[in-house]
Amino acid sequence: MQQLTEGAMAVLNAGTKLGIIATVGPDGLPHITLMSSLEAKDPTHLMFGQFSAGKSKEHLKSNPLMAFVVVTLDKRFMGGHARYTHAVREGVDYEHYNAQPLFRYNTYFGINTVHYLDLIDATDVSGLPMGRIIPAAIATKLGKGAFADRSRPHIMKKPAEDIFNGLGNLKFLAYVDDDGVPQIFPVIQCQACDSRRLAFDTGAYSAEIDRLPPGRPVAVFAMTMKMESVLVRGPFTGFKRRGFFRLGLVDIDWVYNSMPPCHGQIYPPVPLRPVEQF
Repeated sequence: MQQLTEGAMAVLNAGTKLGIIATVGPDGLPHITLMSSLEAKDPTHLMFGQFSAGKSKEHLKSNPLMAFVVVTLDKRFMGGHARYTHAVREGVDYEHYNAQPLFRYNTYFGINTVHYLDLIDATDVSGLPMGRIIPAAIATKLGKGAFADRSRPHIMKKPAEDIFNGLGNLKFLAYVDDDGVPQIFPVIQCQACDSRRLAFDTGAYSAEIDRLPPGRPVAVFAMTMKMESVLVRGPFTGFKRRGFFRLGLVDIDWVYNSMPPCHGQIYPPVPLRPVEQF
């Protein structure tokens, strides 16, 4: 659809929801950010409020294309694509965001910038297919051990592995297609084989997974309901079979702390530099 339905606008403007956006970095690689302030301004325009400085806002200024998905607490789901246009630091929408309880009564930060986007396309509202997600998650849990290689040095720390392995936690996968457009979809069944590899059964969102070319760099974002999150990146190495299990695999080569207030790369390690300006 080229404009939002009333149902899609209701999901985007729900008071309690999870908004996830995928952007493209200067290196052409996908990036995923939690953006729960994402809202519909009208049927053809989106906006979101910024309260911390992460990579996604930098990416949109150099490459304005964005993909998004939104999930409500009652498991309603929709997504689409948009193009970044501009930002403001005052006005009606700025006041709208800062009047919301989360920001109005926050001692440490409020919304400092409102960003605007033109809608490119959107899906209508659907429910998360839990009848397929749960069996896919169980199949992944049973089969992932056959694809582990714990002889290699660790990349993810244990808390990050635990976030991926929580069966009730949300996970999303993003990649950049052949036209340079970011794509994103849920992979809630995704889990960690070890600290360097992710696996997922194709029982849920198989159509989206089947469009993913082997060798394509992907980003996978995982989060708990306590807003603990981690972002990893690496090549999708295709599907492999071990016994009864055929799983899609991602070999991790980059780990990023996506939780505010201190976003930053964890692996490969970044050298510490002295603070020279205050």
